[in-house]
Amino acid sequence: MPKMKTKRAAMKRFSVTGSGKIKRNRANKRHILTKKTRKRKNQLGKPALVSSADFGRTIRLLQA
Repeated sequence: MPKMKTKRAAMKRFSVTGSGKIKRNRANKRHILTKKTRKRKNQLGKPALVSSADFGRTIRLLQA
C-alpha cells in the first residue's frame, strides 16, 4: 500500500510548533476593516492556536 499523502490545503494553512501545538491564521482580516478597532485588527493579525476540540482532526490532516 502506498504512503498516505498530506492534505496540501491543510499544510498551507497550519504549522506545527516545536512543542507540538498547531498554529492557524485568524479570519476576518480581509475586508470591511473600517468598523473594526485598531486593537482588534492588530490581534487578528497574530496567529492563534487550534482548539483542543479540533486538534485531533487537524493533526490527522497534516500527518496523513
